[in-house]
Amino acid sequence: MSNLTARVLVALVGIPCILLLTLAGGFYFFGLVIVLSSVALSEFYALSRTKGASPQVGTGLVFGGCVTVVFLYNKLQYALLSTLDQSGVSIPLPTMTQALLIVLLVFVLFVFLVELLRTKGSSLLNAATTILGVVYVSLFMGSLVGLRELFVPADFPVYRYFDVRGLAMPAEVIEQAYTWGGYTVVTIFAAIWLCDSAAYFAGTIFGKHKLFERISPRKTWEGAIAGFVFAVGTFIAARELVVPYLSFGHAVACGAIVGVFGQLGDMVESMMKRDAGVKDSSALIPGHGGVLDRFDSLIFVSPVLFLYLDFIVF
Repeated sequence: MSNLTARVLVALVGIPCILLLTLAGGFYFFGLVIVLSSVALSEFYALSRTKGASPQVGTGLVFGGCVTVVFLYNKLQYALLSTLDQSGVSIPLPTMTQALLIVLLVFVLFVFLVELLRTKGSSLLNAATTILGVVYVSLFMGSLVGLRELFVPADFPVYRYFDVRGLAMPAEVIEQAYTWGGYTVVTIFAAIWLCDSAAYFAGTIFGKHKLFERISPRKTWEGAIAGFVFAVGTFIAARELVVPYLSFGHAVACGAIVGVFGQLGDMVESMMKRDAGVKDSSALIPGHGGVLDRFDSLIFVSPVLFLYLDFIVF
């Protein structure tokens, strides 16, 4: 089977699954992200081992999962409070930000405590790669769950987009807002994929000026500009079709974030692979390399768009 055939077959199976889980949201989308981030984190730790590090893989995976869980906090908090209320118990719960800080604090302290007891290589290098992996992969990728869960009445400005009066939210309004969240994440995926494809083909056909030859010899400014334009165009088209809550200016800004940070994320991962002396982060996905290879752009785009939507748009 040729490399191109393998890539096409994987895309035909993988893309519909990703889109369906994204549109479903909730625990389905959370499951998708935690599986992808856990595999990507394992691949990151494998890269670090080529440089002589001995990261705490088990510790990183457990706390990386906890970091991702925090982004589903509002849904879990509501379920917990409902259960406690039925039991007649009332306890104070932290906010999502406080919960994230608690998890990260405990994680860092635990990593250093373990290194005190280990005698395997450089403690400084081991701790650094363990912590960096969780921040770079689990925190950044987990923020996509937070972005998907922004489209609920507690966080989404329902009154700005729907003619709703009073505190009670009609079920159809809640469903519509949450559907917009699914389409927003789908648009992010589409913008990243189109950005990558446009950059590749434009760079191959028109590329003359190297973008960052030391890190990625094939990337060109012509390809990067084409990728940026297609990312912005994807969000503008999506605004007209499936995410009408975005103004034209916000759609352009979201596309620009994908066009810049997506390509930056790709170059950062290329830098790490070049430093590790490997072509792909793994051979897990036929024709595509590893999960880290396929979702390197998403890792950088997710937290920036999460913050942009949360603090600027909403």
